Amino acid sequence: MRFLLFALTACTLLGQEGTLRVKAKPGRAGVFVNGQYLGPAANFAVTRTYKVAAGEHELRLSDPRYEDFTQKIKVEAGKVTEVSWTMQKAAALAGPFGELRITGGDKFAGVFLNGKFAGHVDEFDNFAQRVRLAPGDYELKIVPAGGSSSPHVEQIKVGANQQVWIKLSK
Repeated sequence: MRFLLFALTACTLLGQEGTLRVKAKPGRAGVFVNGQYLGPAANFAVTRTYKVAAGEHELRLSDPRYEDFTQKIKVEAGKVTEVSWTMQKAAALAGPFGELRITGGDKFAGVFLNGKFAGHVDEFDNFAQRVRLAPGDYELKIVPAGGSSSPHVEQIKVGANQQVWIKLSK
């Protein structure tokens, strides 16, 4: 009897969410549903999927090198909702620049600078990867993919031709 009750409860809960698959170019674009960061659209060119509650939502794709894309979507319980979009390149910024590198932690965690999405940790974590920033003061916020735990927040100062390194614990 307990097994039957568990199975019915599981079926009911599973039926209240659907799957979101976003095929974005570039694949590193951040996927947001109703303002919550879920993670990147793809990892090594493989499209990622996310469980989303059934219903109508606002989808936003964001990448600092491209114009944001926003669209209303409807997710049906137990089904896959697929969205494909090629983002439009934003105007290039002029230097001089400082650089931010981040190592460790959740590689799909979202990186936000002064409240604007800048990418995910995996984009800033090796010798050739970094984000170029105009000199100034920034609030750095690192939000775990899916918002599963508290964000890492700190103030940083970036100077021209300076590298700032943030090392996160795993």
